[in-house]
Amino acid sequence: MQLLVFVLAYPLLLLVSILPFRLLYILSDFVCFLVYRVFGYRKKTVRENLKLTLPHLTDKERLDIEKKFFKHMCDMFLEMIKTMTISDRQIKKRFTFTNIELVTEYEAKGKSIALMCAHYASWEWLVVMAKYTTFRSIAIYKEVGNKYFDKLVRDIRSRLNAELIESKKSIELMQELKDNNVKAIYGFASDQSPQLTKAKYWDNFMGLEVPVYTGAEMLAKKLDMNILFCKVVKLKRGYYQATIMPLVDNPQEIPDYDITSKYLREVEKQILEAPEYYFWTHKRWKHIGKKKNRKVVS
Repeated sequence: MQLLVFVLAYPLLLLVSILPFRLLYILSDFVCFLVYRVFGYRKKTVRENLKLTLPHLTDKERLDIEKKFFKHMCDMFLEMIKTMTISDRQIKKRFTFTNIELVTEYEAKGKSIALMCAHYASWEWLVVMAKYTTFRSIAIYKEVGNKYFDKLVRDIRSRLNAELIESKKSIELMQELKDNNVKAIYGFASDQSPQLTKAKYWDNFMGLEVPVYTGAEMLAKKLDMNILFCKVVKLKRGYYQATIMPLVDNPQEIPDYDITSKYLREVEKQILEAPEYYFWTHKRWKHIGKKKNRKVVS
């Protein structure tokens, strides 16, 4: 069944990927109408998340953010499909960096790099950074349920010199590369919600106490990596700009969870600057009030 679904869907995805951007965004507007107006995909979740995290705004202001978010989400989904056939020239024109030279500076330090980012603006096209580094570029991700689509996702990233590794296999690979003195940039999008049973640390995120992923920090300490943060902004439809920021050098010297907390503060700044570009469909705040007998660092 998985193969049948893939065989039926692949030609349509390929067709979408070769559309000129002008037509791609016309299609995106139509998809948005269906997703938002007709099916109401996760509209309730988005509305609840916005009300929880942006209580200082009026209902009208939050509704405006909601509508802009769904439009952006559909754009990003189709941009992800476009990556199947996009040229290097096109993606480098549409996803730029203000200070890509910082990556070269950190490569010269002789350590692998943990690159922390958020599900904000376009984390999909951020993989183009692999075109600018001499290190191996590896993104930690959650495996797609359909194995054929999972391979397609990995193949798309490989076109941009990036590799994907499942989170459950990441520690083994990272340790192996370190043992063989292979330097890499590892991408972590650590702003989503971990399973409650695996939550080791809770912090205040957008003013609400939630469990937080700490894998990037702990792996950076274990494997002695420097940590960078990548802030992405959406300039206009189909155009993004990233700024790389040093988050922590020598993380082994930093108290546990301070790095994760610092990362969350940067993500909050992004969200408050332009909340419509955050990934609001995820149930990020579903564990509010479930912390039991745990120390929280605010």
